[in-house]
Amino acid sequence: QVQLVESGGGLVQAGGSLTLSCAASGRTFNNYAVGWFRQAPGKEREFVAAISSSGGTTCYRDSVKGRFTISRDKAKKTVYLQMISLKPEDTAVYYCNVGPRTDTIATMKPIDFGSWGQGTQVTVSS
Repeated sequence: QVQLVESGGGLVQAGGSLTLSCAASGRTFNNYAVGWFRQAPGKEREFVAAISSSGGTTCYRDSVKGRFTISRDKAKKTVYLQMISLKPEDTAVYYCNVGPRTDTIATMKPIDFGSWGQGTQVTVSS
């Protein structure tokens, strides 16, 4: 079983930057694609970005393309989400999770993952 811990959230002004980290335990982590998701109050948890097990393939939701970059460091068993030009609508709790491939992660419902961590809060002020 892969255990994930999200960190790096905080409060930033619109236009600011923030980098989130998803740190994993378990040696099978690097065999999975990893996705970032977010959930704002009163809204459904939604897909943000995903990266393949090799790191060679990435996928983003349209609203974050050009602003967010997902990457991974296999030696550190950590996946990052670099966010720039943040907007108030990016405010949410951000979560990471694993799946078989990037396209699968992008289309899966949050309930399909079965288990989630505590996430990390990102707040972007106007």
